[in-house]
Parts: sequence; C-alpha cells; structure tokens
Amino acid sequence: QEQLYESGGGSAQAGGSLRLSCETSILRYTPYCMAWFRQAPGKEREGVASFVVGGRPFYGDFVQGRFTASRNYVKRTLDLQMDNLTREDTGMYYCAASSTVCRVHTDDGYTSWGQGTQVTVSS
Repeated sequence: QEQLYESGGGSAQAGGSLRLSCETSILRYTPYCMAWFRQAPGKEREGVASFVVGGRPFYGDFVQGRFTASRNYVKRTLDLQMDNLTREDTGMYYCAASSTVCRVHTDDGYTSWGQGTQVTVSS
C-alpha cells in the first residue's frame, strides 16, 4: 500500500497560521480524491477537507472559513492553509487519497494514507 507524505506541521499560537502539504508522487495514479483528516487525543478521526480532481474542496463543519485546501496537479500535492488557529485544532493531521470516493464526513473508502504530521496550538 503506497504511503503518502505529509509535511508542515508544528506549533503555533492561537490565532496564528500553519500550512500543511501532502505529496502523492509515490502513487501510480492521479487520485480521484485527496483529503485531510485529523485526530485529537481521545477523539475520533474527523474530516478537515476533501478535494475531488478538477473540482472544489469541501470542508468539515468546524472549519468555518479558516482553512483553505488547494491541489497542485503538476506537483501532485494537496496543501492546507490553516489560519486563525485555535487550541481545538491541535491534533495529528493525516493526508488520504482515494480512487473511488470523495467525502469529508467519513474516512471510508480512502485507501492511501500518510503517517501524519502533528499540529499543536497553544494559547
């Protein structure tokens, strides 16, 4: 199973910004869908953004305009610009890809995953 590679995690102050990037060059196909999920300690994994090829991103309800996902088809990356971060955004962020589905509210159907990158927001 091919593994994706995330980068860009780290620490930020509340109200600050971070930018995550996911590389999919290891995949032998252009993913139909790429997505970001996150998991906070003690909580279930939740969808942050999903981005179907040639389409526009969809976001989890909690994003509320603070995050922007973008796909670069030449570099084969999915970036996530996160602004106005809050402590509740702390968690492990995972990139995922699917050749068949593109849903943000469930991780069912995503077959390629990265190992995750940690985001920590402090007040």
